[in-house]
Amino acid sequence: MEEILLVTVVFIFGIVIGSFLNVLIYRIPNDENIAFPASKCQSCQTPLKWWHNIPIISWIILGGKCYFCKEKISMQYPLIEFATGMIAIVLFLKLGLVWYLPIIFMVFVLLFALVMIDFKYMAVPDSLNLLALALAIINPHIIESIQYALMAAGGLILLKYYLEYFLNKEAMGEGDIIVAGTMGALLGFPLFFYALFLSAILAMIPSLIATYTREDKAVPFVPFLAIATFIVYVADKQFMQLAQWLMYG
Repeated sequence: MEEILLVTVVFIFGIVIGSFLNVLIYRIPNDENIAFPASKCQSCQTPLKWWHNIPIISWIILGGKCYFCKEKISMQYPLIEFATGMIAIVLFLKLGLVWYLPIIFMVFVLLFALVMIDFKYMAVPDSLNLLALALAIINPHIIESIQYALMAAGGLILLKYYLEYFLNKEAMGEGDIIVAGTMGALLGFPLFFYALFLSAILAMIPSLIATYTREDKAVPFVPFLAIATFIVYVADKQFMQLAQWLMYG
C-alpha cells in the first residue's frame, strides 16, 4: 500500500513536470520566454485559466478543445505529460528513494525535450543539452562521471573529424557530441557503447523507411541517442548479462 502511494505521488510529480516540459518544447525553439507570459491558446491567443492547465485532466475535461474558441488541442500535450509521469515511475522503481533520483529524472526529462524538439524542429538547443550534461555528472560517482563524459564526448569528436575528412561532408552535429557526454556520465563504460550501438540500430529504421519511400529527408540522431540511453540505463544489468553471454556463451 505504501509503495502504491509513493508511485502515485511520483507519477503526479512527473506529469506536473511534463506540463512544464510542454512549455519548453514549444517556447525554446521559438525563442520565447519560458516563464512569461502565461500560457495561452495557440489558436485564439486567449490566456488560459488555472484549471485549463491541470496535467492530463484538463485536456480530458475540455474534450481536447480550447475552452474559448473550441479549436482542437493537440494530443501531444497530455501524451508528453503521461510519458513524463511514466519516466518518473520507471526511474523510481529502478533507483528507489535516493537523493539523486530527482537529478537523474531531470536529466531524462531534458533529453525527452530534446527528442521532441529535434523531431519537430530539427534543432538541439544548447541550453537544454548543456544543462542535461551538467546534471548528469551529479551522482555518487561524480569524478568517474566527469571522466566518462569527457572520454565519450572526446571520442565522438575524433570520430566526427575522421568521418568528415573521409566523407568530405558533415558527419554529426555538435548536439550529438554533447548528448554523448551525457550518455557517458550516466552510463559509464561499457554501457555507453551498448547504448551507442542500440541508437544506431534504432536510427536505421526511419533511415530505411526514408530510403524506401525515396524521401530526401534528414533523420535526426539525438532522439535515438536519448531513447537508447534511457533503455540501457534502466536495463543496465540485462545489457551486461547479454554482453557476457555474447562474448563467453
